[in-house]
Amino acid sequence: MMQVKLNQIARRARQDKQLKFTSLIHHVNEANLAECYQELKANKACGIDGETVEAYGKNLRERLGQLVASMKSKQYCPKPVKRVYIPKAGKNEKRGLGIPSVEDKLVQIMLKKILEQIYEAEFLDVSYGFRHKLSCHDAVKALDKAVMTKPINYIVEVDIKGFFDNVNHYWLQRCLEEKIIDRNLLWLVRRFLKAGVVEDGKQLATEVGTPQGGVISPLLANIYLHYVLDLWFKKEIKSQAKGHMELIRYCDDFVVCCESEKDAKNFLKLLHVRLEKFGLEVSEEKTKVLKFGRQVWKQARRGKEKVETFNFLGFTHYCGKSRQGYFIMGHKTSKENLCRKLKETKEWLKQIRNKLRLKEWWPVLKSKLTGHYNYFGISGNYRCLQQFYNKIFLIVFKWINRRSQKKSMNLDQYLKYLQWNPLPTPRICYPMY
Repeated sequence: MMQVKLNQIARRARQDKQLKFTSLIHHVNEANLAECYQELKANKACGIDGETVEAYGKNLRERLGQLVASMKSKQYCPKPVKRVYIPKAGKNEKRGLGIPSVEDKLVQIMLKKILEQIYEAEFLDVSYGFRHKLSCHDAVKALDKAVMTKPINYIVEVDIKGFFDNVNHYWLQRCLEEKIIDRNLLWLVRRFLKAGVVEDGKQLATEVGTPQGGVISPLLANIYLHYVLDLWFKKEIKSQAKGHMELIRYCDDFVVCCESEKDAKNFLKLLHVRLEKFGLEVSEEKTKVLKFGRQVWKQARRGKEKVETFNFLGFTHYCGKSRQGYFIMGHKTSKENLCRKLKETKEWLKQIRNKLRLKEWWPVLKSKLTGHYNYFGISGNYRCLQQFYNKIFLIVFKWINRRSQKKSMNLDQYLKYLQWNPLPTPRICYPMY
């Protein structure tokens, strides 16, 4: 029943692009929240209250009734999110994640479902992050297609400094009001934005930003950048460009492909001004304009020079040569990501090798390899996948040998065990061509 109502919202949004939705909050009801509860995963980390999914579900009907009543009376107050830190890919820095409570996750899931139906009709084709039936591989494929089929000579690689921590609440509200004038739903979104965070036992207010890790945060980020970046690029930048320009964005990660150096540098100059207006800032050390493309590759070959590479979505993108000697755009696992994955696996093995038996942690190791292949297994990246497998093969053997004498294995025993219970071998999961 919930999906039928959501489909009606989506159909109205597609049919009338000028439509503003006046009544949406009634969809956040007990029946729909109960359906959202079924989507919660039991093994996820708990929020600040320490309540698990199972514990919340023991008196689900009663709890949901109280929750809906508190929202109707405007007494609902989301709990502060618990902030934890995880390492950034290939860097010594850490990224803060916000973990909401189970009850707040339920409301966020429902809000996300409603907002998705409205804004999916608004989003442009240049946006690939956290959208239905789109993935990072589609963004990489779009980048490959642009470089291979369009007269691209320059790439603008952009990094927005601390994007999720600097989203301006006033401007986000204005973005939402472009399609929604239901005051109660907008109030609910504001409550989440102002909920605050708890870090090291201290509660901090959140005047700006939307915590990474929240269910609704990626969608709010997409809505924000749709108006701040995507539409601006289409109406102001691309329409006035002298040559071809193309934006490819995955949430807050994006690159711009340009035919002309003047267009590339002009875009970067105007981008600084545009982002500043909305409380955002470009990271100077991670943002650059570089020569890249078919003609650049041909000139580099004549001068026996190398074409500069760039990173996007965990891949290093480079100008390469096919077996027939023609230009191709290559994509391989970035060194930073490869090193980080190997380091994480090594630390994990070090922690569990003496706590669990081999047969208990072996399936987890296999799932880690499978997950790596599923993400990085794109056409042309087989060599890096094989490199990852070979390194894991040696790391596992090393740490098995560092166990006690009874549990240790020599190389012959290790190879026999692999014959009986092999690790997943490298494979291409996403064909680019």
